[in-house]
Amino acid sequence: MITEQYPMTIAGDTVASEDHLLTHIENTQFMSPQSVRFIIIHCSATRCDRDYTPEQLKHDHLLRGFIDVGYHYYIRKDGTTTQHRRLNEVGAHCRPFNRCSIGICYEGGLDANGKPKDTRTIAQRGTLVALLIKLKKQFPKAFIRGHNEMPGATPKSCPNFKPSKEFAYLMK
Repeated sequence: MITEQYPMTIAGDTVASEDHLLTHIENTQFMSPQSVRFIIIHCSATRCDRDYTPEQLKHDHLLRGFIDVGYHYYIRKDGTTTQHRRLNEVGAHCRPFNRCSIGICYEGGLDANGKPKDTRTIAQRGTLVALLIKLKKQFPKAFIRGHNEMPGATPKSCPNFKPSKEFAYLMK
């Protein structure tokens, strides 16, 4: 069970309670370009030696009650990318930051034995960098973070590396 402590600060705004979060921050389907404060990177938490298609991802997210895939982008092992939400559409990938973030997920994140590991392929790394450069042009003030670097979010090792360090050069 997720335990969140209120009040909390999200991207400079004070959130008094979960009710305030849901009714004043995450209550609309769309966000403005100015509200995008984070680009959050995730992994699908699937084994690197098995495929996890966008169709499987969508199926699993629908089973969880989402209206569609929660991420804006999904990067396959071969580097191909699928977009699942419009950039101004609120995602479902890192509560309580969905209202102010773009979510990117890479296929993998577990080794062949099911243990957390950065399993990004060379193709995924290249695609991710190109996508981040493009997004930083659109949202220059957005911070690049991993799910594991977001305070108040569900604690997990995802994406199994530290994007804030790896992509610090894009923050300048």
